[in-house]
Amino acid sequence: MRIAYGIFGYGRGHATRAAAVLRELSSRHELLLIAGGDAYDQLSGSYPVMRIPTLGYAYGGSGKRSNYLTIRQNSWHVLDILFRGPVSQQVTAAMKDFHPDVVISDAEPWTHRAARRLGIPRIGFDHFGIMVHCKLPMPWLDWLRSFRDVWIYRILMRRPQRVIVSSFYDAPPRWPGVEVIGPLLRDEVLQIPSVDGDHFLCYFNKGQHQFTPEVEQTLRSISGPVYVYGVTGRRGMSGNIDFRPPSNMPFVEDLASCRAIISTAGNQLVGEALHFGKPMLVMPEDCVEQRLNAAAISRLGIGMETTFAAFSPAVVQRFLELEPTYRERTRVVARDGRAEAIRTIERFLRELAPAAAISQIAPATAAGEP
Repeated sequence: MRIAYGIFGYGRGHATRAAAVLRELSSRHELLLIAGGDAYDQLSGSYPVMRIPTLGYAYGGSGKRSNYLTIRQNSWHVLDILFRGPVSQQVTAAMKDFHPDVVISDAEPWTHRAARRLGIPRIGFDHFGIMVHCKLPMPWLDWLRSFRDVWIYRILMRRPQRVIVSSFYDAPPRWPGVEVIGPLLRDEVLQIPSVDGDHFLCYFNKGQHQFTPEVEQTLRSISGPVYVYGVTGRRGMSGNIDFRPPSNMPFVEDLASCRAIISTAGNQLVGEALHFGKPMLVMPEDCVEQRLNAAAISRLGIGMETTFAAFSPAVVQRFLELEPTYRERTRVVARDGRAEAIRTIERFLRELAPAAAISQIAPATAAGEP
């Protein structure tokens, strides 16, 4: 079967989720990969990828997310998506040439819109869909704020024929055709054993804005080495902090051997931390999705949530006092959704493109005949 797969390029989680299933899918099907930003950087070394722009949050001088700058930074891209601009035409032309039977999109709007325009059935496969397609408990203020994020998501992605939500916590679907599976673990994660080390792994998805002097001061108060990923322009040792460059295997190795994790609250990293049995102290990015993730971390008892403003030596000390309890809970909550994802994708492919599925089986059957 022929599958066009679009991957959103903001942060590492989207590409990491795709990487967990791409090897299996590419062994069974023909793939066209379309991605931008961090996803392009992470996947293009292993697969041919068509490069496109990506949407993302923008930050002001204070390090906080700026709605004004976010709108200004993304306005031309949004207009391109909605009104069939040059990038939309490029993606549409690539799909016409490739003739996909189904499109899978990890929150990537250009592929969603092009597939809908061409009448190609779609599978939405991401984590943000948990807010759109599932029932969630949330504070009333975030419930109001979620209207904005959900509305934008619905406008850009519309409603695909099938939905797979990958999440480290469960939520009941709102309607049929929606499947909630566990977090997806990459081959690299599954191949490395967990080791009890003494360093803290610190990851910021937008470190140039989140790694404030106050955050740095608190990290320097920690007794033990701190490996920091995501801060641009800084490399090497500085006191107890080791600023490390973006990487794949070195990051996974540091994750598998750390004592605990201090980070933003991305779903993919939480799933990998659970697999390795690592407790988390999270400071969610200023968006509803990450606040829901942080609340789930506290609710499940696998870590502690705080904010960038409240992050302090006293918070770190309270976290370390509860570290053994958090570590024990990770063993109960850990879940690998990769096998679930492959089974669900294959079932949805058969449902959405039955003729292509039959034609794929026929040659293999004929080859096995005497």
